[in-house]
Amino acid sequence: MTQLQIGMVGLGRMGGNMAKRLARGGVRVLAYNRSFDVAQRLAGEEPNIQACHSLQEAVAGLAAPRVLWLMLPAGQATEVAILQAAALLSPGDILVDGANGYYKEAVARAAQLSGQGIRFVDVGVSGGIWGLDNGYCLMAGGEDAAVGALTPFLRVLAPVADRGWLHAGPVGSGHFVKMVHNGIEYGMMQAFAEGFALMKAKSEFGLDLAAIAELWRHSSVVRSWLLDLTADFLQADQQLDAISPFVADSGEGRWTALEAVEQGVPAPVMSLALMMRFATQGKNDYAAKLLSMMRKGFGGHAVQGKGE
Repeated sequence: MTQLQIGMVGLGRMGGNMAKRLARGGVRVLAYNRSFDVAQRLAGEEPNIQACHSLQEAVAGLAAPRVLWLMLPAGQATEVAILQAAALLSPGDILVDGANGYYKEAVARAAQLSGQGIRFVDVGVSGGIWGLDNGYCLMAGGEDAAVGALTPFLRVLAPVADRGWLHAGPVGSGHFVKMVHNGIEYGMMQAFAEGFALMKAKSEFGLDLAAIAELWRHSSVVRSWLLDLTADFLQADQQLDAISPFVADSGEGRWTALEAVEQGVPAPVMSLALMMRFATQGKNDYAAKLLSMMRKGFGGHAVQGKGE
């Protein structure tokens, strides 16, 4: 039986672990990263991974029809890689974008590449740093034949061969489903954060937040992987004094809110969760200063200066 082979481009936290999981599943992985030492290190850890010095080397090392999987940041890095790959791939080859891309861009890219006979598949990937051991949740968008050819790789990456992956629909649907998934994630995280903050503020009860998180993990309707992770870090530190109250946001949260507006579908929880991310980044600071000054203006209330 011929060994499965795939080209993996982008070996960051997700891409690197995905390459390792594929390799451990018996797939030959031709790995390319902008920093060659990253690919070389992975190749030293897994015998089924071959480090490549260039994208050209990775593509040339694959037998046709080729499967090339990109795990790069959305935007310019992915756009450049797709253009470079398109110049190297042949009709019948499959190009996969597995990063957090915008679904409308996936639709446009597929149309552009189809003129060259290159099949494009967008795959939303969830699993984070735990995916290597536990498997990934995979949402694929593309034509039946293209996703069918990609299925053996999805089965290796998934938690088990028959679960944890889905052919969601046509091109764009993989990234669309992942976009909504991340919007829901924003809302769930915000709800947990607010709930635990409310309990921490009730100081007279002396609540043990770690014990509560652990309690809710068992038979509670709010039990989840997010709660599992919360219970773990609260067990180590409930005060979080050393942590900066800054929370980054990805493009997916913004795209989800914009999609809700475009479709006219109410999505207040996801949208407000995104707004709270902005607030943690200092983007609410000027508005808060204006509020303080307005309150002083109409009511003569004191304004607190910096450092007070």
